[in-house]
Amino acid sequence: AVSRTLAAMAGPVHLNAPFRDPLTPSEDGLASRLAEATDWEAFFAHLAPPAPPEIRGPVPELKPDSRGLIVAGPAQPQDPAGYAARVTDIARRLGWPVLADALSPVRHLAGPDLPVVSAYDAILRQAPALPSLRPETVLVLGGWPTSKVLRGWLEDLAVPTFLVSDRFDNRDALHGRTRSFGLSLEALAAALPPAARPSAYAQSWVEQERRVRAALEAHLAAESGLFEPKAAWLLSRHLPAGTPLFIANSMPVRDAEYFWPANARGLRPCFNRGANGIDGTLSTALGIAHGGKPAVLLTGDLALLHDTNGFLLRPKLRGSLTIVLINNRGGGIFEHLPVAAFNPPFEEFFATPQEVDFARLCSAYGVEHALVRDWAHFTALISSLPAQGLRVLEVRTDRKRDAAARKALFADIAAGL
Repeated sequence: AVSRTLAAMAGPVHLNAPFRDPLTPSEDGLASRLAEATDWEAFFAHLAPPAPPEIRGPVPELKPDSRGLIVAGPAQPQDPAGYAARVTDIARRLGWPVLADALSPVRHLAGPDLPVVSAYDAILRQAPALPSLRPETVLVLGGWPTSKVLRGWLEDLAVPTFLVSDRFDNRDALHGRTRSFGLSLEALAAALPPAARPSAYAQSWVEQERRVRAALEAHLAAESGLFEPKAAWLLSRHLPAGTPLFIANSMPVRDAEYFWPANARGLRPCFNRGANGIDGTLSTALGIAHGGKPAVLLTGDLALLHDTNGFLLRPKLRGSLTIVLINNRGGGIFEHLPVAAFNPPFEEFFATPQEVDFARLCSAYGVEHALVRDWAHFTALISSLPAQGLRVLEVRTDRKRDAAARKALFADIAAGL
């Protein structure tokens, strides 16, 4: 069980412990005899953290200084700094730019001399920019990114695409003409030449990143209302360095993808991406916070409500979890789909609006609750995290207004602002 939690495809392990009836704490002598007869230090002595696997196999044919593009997909390795350093090494050896997902350590540990692109979703909405950014080769590290715009663009390109992962399941969610390689990042780097200068193609991406990121930053800085994306943007700027940050699915992960800039502050992104949807969001975040550094959960209202029984763990929590709750009273992500234009059935069956009083809900569980008044109040609350306890910072927003504002912002960027 320990090995399964630490191996290449690491994950939780469920243990069944069968207890004999009648389950009463009566002494039958067996437990004491077992305890006396067992050398427990020797029993567990063979358990040790495994060495990081260095998976070696065929290596994709990659040409330095060509129009190549690296996509660093979602990843939560045990050593985020080491992972980011290995991706940086590969990028330097190839001279290629890196498009880093918000759920990749690379976006949060970006060095000053590595061309990390974080605003690619907004960049790729600009039709005039696309021909100059078209790659000849795409190297995907780990898996596909969250951005639907980026995935759609790569899918339409139909250029040679290589997916490198130390996992052995199918990571190609697009099911395209992708060649998969079971290979560790160390082995990939070792097969590449020592270094290459960033290509003119890489510089094109860097220039687009500079221009678009400046427009995004200016817009968010000027936004005074409680606009949902600004919560993610302020977290990127004001959370204490190195904070573990669990990002819920639906709109929170997409606002991080769209608006979280590349930086070197070392925040550690954690996530449950995949078929699970919003199952266990609060409980997973509590597990990340338990026994570790003060942690933060960025979540929407429906994801939090889906797992409110997680609040029952509050008395057992050793550590601190701050929940940033974006309460837009429903499923904000669906406002960005074509079905939003059809009501009914949109509001009842897709947006699924709710009217929960979160202050009362928190009170029922003995959880601290604060209603965010404005962005100055929010910044003060997240800049210093408590050492112990569980609290909810509720940011009330307007789902339809913010969806329209996102679309307008992206349209302005695409128009060349």
